[in-house]
Amino acid sequence: MTLGLIVRRSLRQHALSTGVTAASIALACGLMLAVWVVKDQSHATFTGMTGGFDAVLGARGSKLQLVLNTLFHLEESPGNLPWSDYLEIKQNPNVEFALPIAVGDNYRGYRLAGTLPELFTAVEYRPGRRYSFRAGRAFDPTLREAVVGSFAAAQLGLKPGDKFHPYHGLIYDEKNEHAETYVVVGVLEPSNTPADRVLWIPLEGLQKMSGHDPKAAADVSGVLVKLKAGAAAAGFRMDLMYNKQGNRLTFAWPVGRVMTQLFDKIGWFDRVLTLVAYLVALVATSSILASIYNSMNERRREIAILRALGAHRGTIFGAIVLEAAAISALGVLAGFVVYALVMQAVAAIMRAQTGVVLDPFAWHPVMVLAPVAIIALGALAGVVPAVKAYRTDVAENLVPQS
Repeated sequence: MTLGLIVRRSLRQHALSTGVTAASIALACGLMLAVWVVKDQSHATFTGMTGGFDAVLGARGSKLQLVLNTLFHLEESPGNLPWSDYLEIKQNPNVEFALPIAVGDNYRGYRLAGTLPELFTAVEYRPGRRYSFRAGRAFDPTLREAVVGSFAAAQLGLKPGDKFHPYHGLIYDEKNEHAETYVVVGVLEPSNTPADRVLWIPLEGLQKMSGHDPKAAADVSGVLVKLKAGAAAAGFRMDLMYNKQGNRLTFAWPVGRVMTQLFDKIGWFDRVLTLVAYLVALVATSSILASIYNSMNERRREIAILRALGAHRGTIFGAIVLEAAAISALGVLAGFVVYALVMQAVAAIMRAQTGVVLDPFAWHPVMVLAPVAIIALGALAGVVPAVKAYRTDVAENLVPQS
């Protein structure tokens, strides 16, 4: 008999235990893959997603809070800054483009952001990529018009020609409805950025909306800044001017480095998830040892018969180890299904909550390393029962059973 035949027969004879053990391996493999991929993709996506800007100017406060509020449309605004600060940084010779943004209202939980129509004509949110329209056009800055991100439009059922009333504040409360009526004039193509979750309206419209402080009618929540090519030294000077020498404003630069602070803060959580994944994998592979070892008493006569038919001790040893590896391999194959399901769920949640899009099928070295490691651990777990099989006494176990 070949090793393969012995292993196949054993797997069929112990189908229930094989299935349960492979399922635990699948769960371990799927979780391990998902933890690593989510961690690495989230870090790369958040730190690499700048919206086409190098820095954000805002009120004095946390750089991370400022970036999350103006670029990712999360968190609350740390405060406002007067229009004169926007004009000053816009005229800086090292600044290629400056875009003011004002926040503070929502429509059924989706944020409204006031800005200029140049967002849709002059900004490259990725190199060579500008916001484009699935339907309609950009808003007129002098009218109560709105452009809706693709995800928000799909969730809210908005299309060009629809009308809506904004709500005051960042949290939806039907009691805080504004009197103003806005008309949707455009829906953006998906950009896979946080902009997909936003309803964009003219800057002046948000600044002067009813219920807002009339004294702050010209204030903005922040200014998104694009530096000219080769102006890194200017970034250092502006960082020094606003953050070190001044005490009124915050200059969050560069955006990617600021976002690494977020992952520094939650790094412990990543480590906990990784540890949990490792422990699940260890428990799962240990179940292979327990499953096969506990069945050895039932297999003694079978092993003795194989030995009497000419199978060598090494053949029996190899068959048990190969069986353990085969169970691990079956679990790993099912693990990719678990991984796909987990990643689809995580990606959907991430997109809904942040606008950041993860790619469950993007290549990652862990796709190879984790399965190989789990199969190797499974084979190693099979060594103990294999040693027991190796030592099986032929004569003793061939005695007729009464």
